[in-house]
Amino acid sequence: MLCLFLFSGLQSCKEKQQQYSKEQSELLPNSIEGFISIFDGESLDGWDGDPSYWHAENGLLIGQVTPETPLESNTFIIWQGGLPTDFELKLEFRITEAGNSGINYRSERLDTIPFALKGYQADIDGKNTYTGQNYEERKRTTLAYRGEKVVVRSQENAFEPGSLRANIKNNAWQTREIIASLGNSDSLKSKIKAEGWNSCHIKVKDNHLQHYVNKTLMSEVTDLDSVNRKDSGFLGLQVHVGPPMKVEFRNIKLKEY
Repeated sequence: MLCLFLFSGLQSCKEKQQQYSKEQSELLPNSIEGFISIFDGESLDGWDGDPSYWHAENGLLIGQVTPETPLESNTFIIWQGGLPTDFELKLEFRITEAGNSGINYRSERLDTIPFALKGYQADIDGKNTYTGQNYEERKRTTLAYRGEKVVVRSQENAFEPGSLRANIKNNAWQTREIIASLGNSDSLKSKIKAEGWNSCHIKVKDNHLQHYVNKTLMSEVTDLDSVNRKDSGFLGLQVHVGPPMKVEFRNIKLKEY
């Protein structure tokens, strides 16, 4: 009986260890695929953001706006590990219904506003009106709505003052051409979980930008705008101006080429 008890105990410990290893593997570098974890799940080490809005707990990187901490301008937590050029980024996100967020890449830091970025963004919002689209923060605005495959070109008279702002209408860049449909926007929206966990996969190679949510391609941009595009820059996660909200990120992994 003692041997049986010891064997049973050893099996129980082994099963628990296997389960623990399985859970931890989600947070560790994936050497087979070439992805590395860029968030340790416990702290903001390697990231730069306003601690009034960002903190880490229980494996989650959390951005939060409360009635006591209203925002005057969009704020980001910015990865300090480099300025990726060609890469893939994988993570999971969850956002409250009133939330507005996004994942910026190939972005510039602003000198005039703390923790602000200007550049490409994989959009995220709690109502999933914009989730999956390609929106360029503080620059050309919407490059591709959800369901669009787009080619983007420079504006006319690109080097004249004010030409960039003049080429934006209804919050969208005007010299963009929709070359194919990736699906109906509402049909694609149905694949996104409201207030649940969703996966996001961003693929960036040369001037080709793809945003996937839950393994579904939501938007695709080929950026031929040699005047305004950026070939490298900061990665950052956003909390947007608006009502109280919460956005959570986990399993943040990067592969650079």
